[in-house]
Amino acid sequence: MHTALTIAGSDSCGGAGIQADIKTMTVNGVYAMSAITALTAQNTTGVTGIMEVTPEFLKKQLDAVITDICPDAVKIGMVSSGELIHVIAETIRQYQLKNVVVDTVMVATSGARLISEEAIGILKQELLPLADVITPNIPEAEVLSGRKINSEEDMMSAAEWIQKHYQCNVLLKGGHQVNTANDLLADADGMHWFKGRRIDNPNTHGTGCTLSSAIAANLAKGMTMQAAVEGAKDYISGALAAMLDLGKGSGPMNHAYVIDEISQK
Repeated sequence: MHTALTIAGSDSCGGAGIQADIKTMTVNGVYAMSAITALTAQNTTGVTGIMEVTPEFLKKQLDAVITDICPDAVKIGMVSSGELIHVIAETIRQYQLKNVVVDTVMVATSGARLISEEAIGILKQELLPLADVITPNIPEAEVLSGRKINSEEDMMSAAEWIQKHYQCNVLLKGGHQVNTANDLLADADGMHWFKGRRIDNPNTHGTGCTLSSAIAANLAKGMTMQAAVEGAKDYISGALAAMLDLGKGSGPMNHAYVIDEISQK
């Protein structure tokens, strides 16, 4: 069986973070492992507490997993401090890990910065050049490229700059800010648009975590980058279309919709 490691924070309500990653990787056919960067107290209405692990303990988790079951792919989610980012980058280099997917969680939907300027600097300098693909949304791509994005043409310009500057593939997520569900992959071969179907579902908690984890799972199975992205887009569309409705806020998707479909046959 192929394997994948997620390095991210824990979401106590199960819709995002480590929990979403493990569900996504499992139903996409790979064995999921985890190294937790932080514990959060949160639900569909918001976050009420965060307890970050120490760099030393994160390193212990990573060493324990990798020296026993070396992953075929790695997904990295929200990491809030520069010290933790440094540990992750150092570990990737140490073990020469492959198929590294970085979900560049830096800016909330509200526009608020989620990590410090220092941490963003270390992310840019140490981690992004080690990634096979990064998956920024538009506000995050604006931070990485230093330019405003208001159109699909702006997306193409920013994605090309980021891809060349950091020497990694870039999946720039359009989202509601530019279009409905169209994402742009910039790689060494050029630009590739992935058209998404519009799904009227307000419960979108954990979509970024889920998409990046699905890409990592597909890469672990040996798919090309374009095929991995296309498969991940199809999976997240199905999870949203299942119309799960839980909680009082923006609820989670049904990560297990594939299992539901099988059980109903």
